[in-house]
Amino acid sequence: MADASLHQSLGQQQSLAPQMRRSLEILQANSMELQQLVQQALEINPVLEDITESISLDEDAPDPEEADSMDHLNETDDDWRDLEIMERRSNPWSADDEERREHLYNSIVAPETLQQHLSHQLDLSLVDPDVRMATRHLIGNLDPRGFLDLPARELASRLGIAKKTMDEALKLLQGFEPPGIGASGIQESLLLQLERNGEGNSLEYKIVRDHLEELARKRYPQIARALGTSVERISDAASRIGRLTPNPGGDFDPTGNPYIQPDVVIEKTDEGFKARLTNEYMPKLRISDFYKDMLGKTSNDRKARHFLREQIREGRTLIRSLSLRQETILSIAEKLIEHQPAFLEKGPRHLRPLTMNEIADQIGLHATTISRAVAGKYVLTPHGLMEMRAFFAAGYQTADGTEVSNAGVREAIQDLIAKEDPAKPLSDDALAKQLKTQGIPVARRTVAKYREQLGILPSHLRKSFTG
Repeated sequence: MADASLHQSLGQQQSLAPQMRRSLEILQANSMELQQLVQQALEINPVLEDITESISLDEDAPDPEEADSMDHLNETDDDWRDLEIMERRSNPWSADDEERREHLYNSIVAPETLQQHLSHQLDLSLVDPDVRMATRHLIGNLDPRGFLDLPARELASRLGIAKKTMDEALKLLQGFEPPGIGASGIQESLLLQLERNGEGNSLEYKIVRDHLEELARKRYPQIARALGTSVERISDAASRIGRLTPNPGGDFDPTGNPYIQPDVVIEKTDEGFKARLTNEYMPKLRISDFYKDMLGKTSNDRKARHFLREQIREGRTLIRSLSLRQETILSIAEKLIEHQPAFLEKGPRHLRPLTMNEIADQIGLHATTISRAVAGKYVLTPHGLMEMRAFFAAGYQTADGTEVSNAGVREAIQDLIAKEDPAKPLSDDALAKQLKTQGIPVARRTVAKYREQLGILPSHLRKSFTG
């Protein structure tokens, strides 16, 4: 009989308590996801009450203690019912019309964002925790087209992430759907798509890798001579390249969602810019007095007491997590006002470079917490609705020491192209030289990248002929 032995090993494993996981889940949720999480909690947990509609909308609102009384709740419930009756009297819609409208509203599904789509894939990936976190940072650094707004190596340097870890994270991200995601620009994205299709050694791959500019100008004979093949083969390859996706994140463009709700509004007052939470989608929850009283009456039923205690504990965790979420978002917004006054006054051209680490240090949180807090959140500013993460951007220092963000550089490029002579459009090299005269040192390839992000054609395709 073989010897049997028992081995005991001691090791460390990092895990999050259920309460902490719940808190992080709520912090990271956008407005639509949060509504779903709360609705699910209300359906599962009997001790939770949504008293949103029970709170008086009058200016002379009672104090919180009075608002919690059953008499007050009954009175406000009656007021709401009376208001609904009055509205129905003046409403020309029939009951069938109301039912159809309600069905329409209930059928509205918020489109999935690119970040959500990639995060779901990341959640299913079995990877090292450090690689997982680095991948989350990369996902948060993607522009609407699915391209990296900041090179992975530079992002790693800013966040203090090891080069090897970031390289593994980038490889993981570029293996997600849709193909071509996580690239530095159109060229790399097309190459990634070809590699995914098993065409890493194909004629198409060589054309994209070495002759993309000639391909855009349809210089097929020149490409054919360089690659030692026929013009017909180059033409066929060009057709196949044309079926690839130059904009892998396009189907997930968040600007196509008409139901985006701002989490924060930044507005100008007599005392300067102020941030306020909208709270338009934030329910007001509390623990039911009925179940709290029941807990004291079930002293002889251990199972019932244990169940009620667990439900009350989970309910309080949810309420605290919702409150903490709002406090964190507001704190971040207030710091953004401190760091971006020029943007708020003058517009996107004056958005200065800012990292999440800077805000994290000032608020006393970790940079990953800031990343979670701004994910999928929107701010209504004097210059329109924008993603909260858009306030965090890399950039450049001008000749006079002023900092300008990537968004500012893109706007400067757009302004130069808008003013150019259509018969003599500015090349990327000419744009780089013009920016340099403005004190913005940007390389030609960077100009090309930003021009592509703006959806602007190269100079030879912008040229117009008159007469």
